[in-house]
Amino acid sequence: MAIDKYMRERFFPHIWCPGCGHGIVLNNMLRAVDQLQLNQNEVVMVSGIGCSSRISGYVDFHSLHTLHGRALSFATGIKMSQPNLNVICPMGDGDALAIGGNHFIHACRRNMDLTAIVMNNRVYGMTGGQYSPLSGTGITATTAPQKTIDREFDITALSLASGATFVARTTAYHYKEMTSYIMEALQHPGFSVVEILSQCPTHFGRRNKLGDAPEMLQLYKQNTTRIGSEAKQNNPELIERGIFRQETAPEYCAEYEELIKRTQQS
Repeated sequence: MAIDKYMRERFFPHIWCPGCGHGIVLNNMLRAVDQLQLNQNEVVMVSGIGCSSRISGYVDFHSLHTLHGRALSFATGIKMSQPNLNVICPMGDGDALAIGGNHFIHACRRNMDLTAIVMNNRVYGMTGGQYSPLSGTGITATTAPQKTIDREFDITALSLASGATFVARTTAYHYKEMTSYIMEALQHPGFSVVEILSQCPTHFGRRNKLGDAPEMLQLYKQNTTRIGSEAKQNNPELIERGIFRQETAPEYCAEYEELIKRTQQS
């Protein structure tokens, strides 16, 4: 499958560390776009700041590299003005759940037709390995040499509670599953969240003695299971993968158009 046409090769080699899961995400996101045969000129990539956000610089779509945590705000403006466009937001721990957390929950609530791809590597990798709202307890980081005591956000649970109408979770190991979920999200007429567990061997893996990239990928295989599996019943500690919600609800841009028509007629 030729995905080279979707890349800005002049910006390669990329800045990601060897073994980073974000390259796997980029590959499979482009495969999803290619399999759906989306018009390249109708795809917009909006990102903030962080390792994950560099994706917008590597793809040959309309792209916008914005402020930290504000990707969804800019994406909202784009979608409101050009509702025909496919708007994708690659996000990381900070952009989605820390400085961008307020924007995230309200984007879920509004149900605008946007796709948020949240790469969960449990660390702030670009700035040196500080712990994040997704790290969880008992984690070693540059800002937690004696291990963390903060509990982590559950991205899927937060998305469901905030009203997102498509919510899925997968890992960098399950790459075919990833492509499938991103395709589903891109076709969904509402706010879509795809959480992808993405390994960071440099800062998270090394400090927490989880091994290199292949070993971390094996952990995703061993520590996750499909929703409702017998394995989950036998081992509640396993992380569930799959599509947690896929339902139809009024889409914000369409509702806004109806509001304009009603106002003009009154």
